[in-house]
Amino acid sequence: MSSNSGIQIPSRLPLLCTHDGVLLPGSTMRISVDTARNMQLVKSRLLKGTSLKSTIIGVIPNTRDPEHDSDELPSLHSIGTAGLAVQVVGSNWPKPHYTLLITGLCRFRVTQLLRERPFPVAEVEQLDKLEQYTEGGQADGELGELSQRFYQAAVQLVGMLDMSVPVVAKLRRLLDSLPRETLPDVLASMIRTSNKEKLQVLDAVDLEERFKKALPLLTRQIEGLKLLQKTRKLRPDDDKRVLAIRKGGVFPGRQFSLDEEVEDEDGDDTAMLEKKVKAAAMPEAALRVCLKELKRLKKMPQSMPEYALTHNYLEMMVELPWSKSTTDCLDIRAARVLLDNDHYAMEKLKRRVLEYLAVRQLKSTLKGPILCFVGPPGVGKTSVGRSIARTLGREFHRIALGGVCDQSDIRGHRRTYVGSMPGRIINGLKTVGVNNPVFLLDEVDKLGKSLQGDPAAALLEVLDPEQNHSFTDHYLNVPFDLSQVLFIATANTAATIPPALLDRMEVLQVPGYTQEEKVEIAHRHLIPHQLEQHGLTPQQLQIPQDTTKDIISKYTREAGVRSLERKIGAICRAVAVKVAEGHKVSRAESPTEQHNKEEDSGIASPPEMPIVIDHIALKDILGPPVFEMEVSERLTLPGVAIGLAWTPMGGEIMFVEASRMEGDGQLTLTGQLGDVMKESAHLAISWLRSNAKTYLLANGSADPLEGTDIHLHFPAGAVTKDGPSAGVTIVTCLASLLSGRLVRSDVAMTGEITLRGLVLPVGGIKDKVLAAHRANLKRVIIPKRNEKDLEEIPAHVRADLDFVFASTLDEVLNAAFDGGFPAASDCPIVNYTVKV
Repeated sequence: MSSNSGIQIPSRLPLLCTHDGVLLPGSTMRISVDTARNMQLVKSRLLKGTSLKSTIIGVIPNTRDPEHDSDELPSLHSIGTAGLAVQVVGSNWPKPHYTLLITGLCRFRVTQLLRERPFPVAEVEQLDKLEQYTEGGQADGELGELSQRFYQAAVQLVGMLDMSVPVVAKLRRLLDSLPRETLPDVLASMIRTSNKEKLQVLDAVDLEERFKKALPLLTRQIEGLKLLQKTRKLRPDDDKRVLAIRKGGVFPGRQFSLDEEVEDEDGDDTAMLEKKVKAAAMPEAALRVCLKELKRLKKMPQSMPEYALTHNYLEMMVELPWSKSTTDCLDIRAARVLLDNDHYAMEKLKRRVLEYLAVRQLKSTLKGPILCFVGPPGVGKTSVGRSIARTLGREFHRIALGGVCDQSDIRGHRRTYVGSMPGRIINGLKTVGVNNPVFLLDEVDKLGKSLQGDPAAALLEVLDPEQNHSFTDHYLNVPFDLSQVLFIATANTAATIPPALLDRMEVLQVPGYTQEEKVEIAHRHLIPHQLEQHGLTPQQLQIPQDTTKDIISKYTREAGVRSLERKIGAICRAVAVKVAEGHKVSRAESPTEQHNKEEDSGIASPPEMPIVIDHIALKDILGPPVFEMEVSERLTLPGVAIGLAWTPMGGEIMFVEASRMEGDGQLTLTGQLGDVMKESAHLAISWLRSNAKTYLLANGSADPLEGTDIHLHFPAGAVTKDGPSAGVTIVTCLASLLSGRLVRSDVAMTGEITLRGLVLPVGGIKDKVLAAHRANLKRVIIPKRNEKDLEEIPAHVRADLDFVFASTLDEVLNAAFDGGFPAASDCPIVNYTVKV
């Protein structure tokens, strides 16, 4: 505005108390409104106002801490600035608030506070009586001299800036067009001053006093710029970056500081960033993009949001290991020793790892195969990956994928999004600092899918050796070579891995351990580790092998050794208490005195070292056995058979029970069965009904189910059971029920059936056989076509079991019942038992 001579403000004004600055006449300031009184003022007067007067409010500076501005109205400053609200913007983040853009009009004095709620309203007196000055004329006397000095200082200040910048040239023209009496307020709002100094200018109602208050501030600014120019030896083109002009321009009424310059470190930082870009040895495509972004960064105002985004992008690009790699230190013999020392058993897995290492030694440019270790929890899949990295001398990085349901976690976010970042693959490379680490993609079978995309599909490019040499992360938007990364995935089951992803990986089964293997693992690795973790020594605690076997068979039922390690840890904690108590007993007393003292005080005597854990101590520490082998007890009645099932946790034995009652031939199935299990049950019923006469099940009737209902139950109803492995078990269970004969209590079986009575092969044979061995069963019936799978089973396990290879249900029933089925007296049978 060119003159304030025509301004007339209302005699009553609503008051806005501001704590984040001082509004001066002729300047414009953004004010954040979040207190209850101020927000009510905005809603009632500014958002509903229709006339010019309704949008004029009084802005009172509040020097009190806003955090303490509660219900109590703060003491009001006597002088404020009448302002015109030219813009109102509302937001709910991070909490509801308004942002006002207010232009200062003139000063006023509060004469009387009329009300405090819902927002303060006061009777005011306008102070800037500008009519006394002749418009366009010059003041006389001391005031005129002060006015001239202030004008010359303002011209000098602007002259120190680069006039080629448009906003500087515009400010120079405005100095001539603005009335001299408005200059103190306008310049004081632009140069760097504290709120206290602005408040002194606001309180200077007399124009001469106002010039006196503002002139030293202007002089201080000029001296500061002179000193800055001397110390920096500014080049001509550097003037553009000196002042806050770069942060939005200099206009009258715009509140900002003229010396809010870009720090010198910014220029140094940009130059340093440019050196890093050139030294990063990145591919040509990435270098071209970085140089382009760097060029944009140099021209960009630091206050722009895109400045920080571009700077972070360039930092990420220079920190990536485009050409940094470690040299493989391969020694196959040493690798074999390391793997054997770190992991007991797992022969097939260790053999495949050694094959990879041997090929790597012969051909260093081999594209890394994608190995996928599939097996139950606690068998050592993750630790094998760590051992491979140690063997190669490479960096190791684990990426947990369990529950990931956003493809951006793999591919990254595009830089247009707020808070964008690279995906886990690129972040992992930045963390390890080399381009050929060992990446362990843990729990790849537990990837999710959501509206944000399918992360399993995003992994296809990462894990394909033919594509990952040019993997493009959305954040980087340039290809990165992943072909030298050795990816190892782990999963509990391959069934939930998408087929396309599974096709890109080489699956290595990691089965559960036998009891003997668990005993060896416990004494080689678990017990020493737990003793160290609990501050104990072998001289203080010893766990015999018989005790370890009891822990394995009676307190843990798992394929891995994780629960076993927890139980050993519980024993160590209990022994640690005994050892700590023993240390507190004074050993300077005689045995008799000590014994008497113990009886009187109840203090336990120091334990004799070492403390040996026997079956009695084991029961005291771990409680009664959790798992009892009740197999023989469960098979005391007809209609019960033992099946073998595979779960992601390893193999399990599974009981199948059947009962009959009068009815109309209905079949009832219970026990959380899936569709495949239900189909197996119906197949079994149909086969038995069609062969009832052959196996003497009809009892004079054409249909053994005539007038009878059958209830088939699979115990452990809380566990979902599905799969094609229970067909032969259901047939044996129903044959036992209908014939009244007991199934052998030491027999377990697995296999699927057809309507013609054929036995089809199933999977998970090794895990199932190990489960039968853990349960102390002696005979295992498996499909004939699964005979080849026995090669994976340890020799001592095969020696403990009798295997029956069945091609038809006749062979299954003959092996499951003593004397064959039907009974030997009724029909001759052939013994199909094979000792392996």
